[in-house]
Amino acid sequence: MNIDDIEMLKSKFEEKTWSETISYDTWEILKVMSEMVEGFEKLTRIGPCVSIFGSARTLDNHKYYKLTEEVAYLLTKNGYGIITGGGHGIMEAANKGAHFAGGKSVGLNIALPFEQKPNPFIDSNKLITFDYFFIRKTMFMKYSMGFICLPGGFGTLDEMTEAITLIQTKKLAPFPVILMVKDYWQGFVDWMKKVLLESRNISPEDLDLFILVDTAEEAVKAINEFYQKYALKPNF
Repeated sequence: MNIDDIEMLKSKFEEKTWSETISYDTWEILKVMSEMVEGFEKLTRIGPCVSIFGSARTLDNHKYYKLTEEVAYLLTKNGYGIITGGGHGIMEAANKGAHFAGGKSVGLNIALPFEQKPNPFIDSNKLITFDYFFIRKTMFMKYSMGFICLPGGFGTLDEMTEAITLIQTKKLAPFPVILMVKDYWQGFVDWMKKVLLESRNISPEDLDLFILVDTAEEAVKAINEFYQKYALKPNF
């Protein structure tokens, strides 16, 4: 741990008076409410959207960046808006695809210590910056009709498993969850089958809560066929 991490850890063990605790917690609640209200107000009007998750570290000359641009472009041409985490890498590619397709390009940015800056392809009236990850994830889950997961790290895994968990527990409608690039995700899926399933920590049908695809066309087809089959409406 660096010095900043140690100081942060120490601060959690500092004793606070009752009035200090109440004061801090009250302001924290108000800040949470403020972010919730802003998110609800802006996103209620955006219409049908698909969230695209993936790494912020992917360079713009990488094949996954190009693949993300393509799937976002095709989704937009099929009538969906695009929601991303607002940063660079895969997120930028998704917003870029939506932007050049003439569709809605939404960015749910997060304020981080290293100052994640929103990418330039987000619609100016559809950018929200959050301090709290859990509120940001709430917006992804509430205002998406589907989730596409490109290669990514811990953040992508967090968002993907959040969607799957909410669908599994019936807290969210069974929207399509699509993992793109089979080679990237296959090891994770194999681990779920070998460890989670064999340990009876998930059921066999839980493995049907997501699908693996390789191409942009396959991803768009899966989402279109889902809505043609069930004729569902957005979840808001």
